[in-house]
Amino acid sequence: MKLFKIFTVGAVMLGAVATSQAQEASNADSMAPSFGVKGGVNFATLNGNDIDTPDSRTSFHVGVVGEFPISTMVSIQAEALYSGQGAQADVRGSDGDKAEFQLDYINVPVLAKFYIMEGLSLEAGPQFSFLVNQEYDFNPNSDGGDIDLENTPFDAKTFDFGVAGGLTFQTSMGLFATARYTQGITQLYDDYDIKNSVFQIGVGFKF
Repeated sequence: MKLFKIFTVGAVMLGAVATSQAQEASNADSMAPSFGVKGGVNFATLNGNDIDTPDSRTSFHVGVVGEFPISTMVSIQAEALYSGQGAQADVRGSDGDKAEFQLDYINVPVLAKFYIMEGLSLEAGPQFSFLVNQEYDFNPNSDGGDIDLENTPFDAKTFDFGVAGGLTFQTSMGLFATARYTQGITQLYDDYDIKNSVFQIGVGFKF
């Protein structure tokens, strides 16, 4: 009986140590940086006092993401994304034909993430965008019809500052889905109050 008690106490102590080590390992894993890839669809348009909000341009975003935990509930997430933005408008004199005003950026959002439950987070923060392409496309579904807007009166600023906010759900396997809205703060042109606006839906995977 005495030997049995010794084994029992020993087993309980070993179990407690193993549980403690597993919990410490889990906490360490949750505080480790993670990196991944993401992509999805954009519904972009332009807004401001000097433009009647046109139709949205449907495009895409794709890039990389890194998350850096501050605590078990808060982290900082930085991304680098290629993002097709702009708007769609009616072609004057046509029978309902559409053309695209295409503004393509490298977006760098830096977001604070707040976990409201396991796997579900709210995110908000600034976004820094760098223009890499701008054109007016009369035939967005073909290779023709492109007009380069660089060095024209419609040449947009090469830098855009905005604010972003959204929601992300991530599984324990690293798969995640996200929805985000970004509103530009910078006027695209000095003399006109016209700004970027984009709603994004995306999926990704963190390693």
